[in-house]
Amino acid sequence: MVTQTQIKPIVYPESDGQPMADNTLQYRWIVTIQGGIDAIFKEDPNVFVAGDLLWYPVEGNNKIRVAPDIMVAFDRPKGERGSYLQWRENNITPCVVFEILSPGNTLTEMAKKWQFYNHYGVEEYYLYDPDKQDLSGWIRQDQDLEVIENIDQWISPRLKIKFVLGENELEIYHPNGEKFVSFVELHTQKQLAERKAKLAQEKAQIAEEKARRLAEKLKELGINPDEI
Repeated sequence: MVTQTQIKPIVYPESDGQPMADNTLQYRWIVTIQGGIDAIFKEDPNVFVAGDLLWYPVEGNNKIRVAPDIMVAFDRPKGERGSYLQWRENNITPCVVFEILSPGNTLTEMAKKWQFYNHYGVEEYYLYDPDKQDLSGWIRQDQDLEVIENIDQWISPRLKIKFVLGENELEIYHPNGEKFVSFVELHTQKQLAERKAKLAQEKAQIAEEKARRLAEKLKELGINPDEI
């Protein structure tokens, strides 16, 4: 009697057991960059932006994987995912990735990540160390990722965002010139805008009331304000 061995389906874990960030500074940068890029493409249904999502490039192998701090895949629909299984995404490679360094990262770890991104076709790779305020970048030339020699004022060919090495920290600007900001800064800006709008409304109401009173006074004097 011949028995067939049942082949178990391969499981692709949605977590590698590693924390998203080692400290608040790293986390803030991850969230700020991911949110800023997502905002740029909010009207485009076919740009997928994710943070700390496991990417599996090879079907049938759940050991080949990496979780970029931020990754951007063009021509892929927005939506929730537990991981990025490339063969289910029309075999489209995330073309832009970011890594935000923390004290826990090692040179060996980051070298392996560069090799991974180089091998699997990433077009742009950016590495930022917020503690040292040091930004490095690579862009694909022919078959390999090559160092971007002059990263200050660099504009990403894919994202159209500009990197500026400021005095205190990295500054990133949207294509429209607006600066990437944290959620707290964004909330503060919103509050200031609301206060300005409210103040402008109050001034307009005061001016309207003054005009009404003046018109009434002129009428009392027998003057038609519409003829002045």
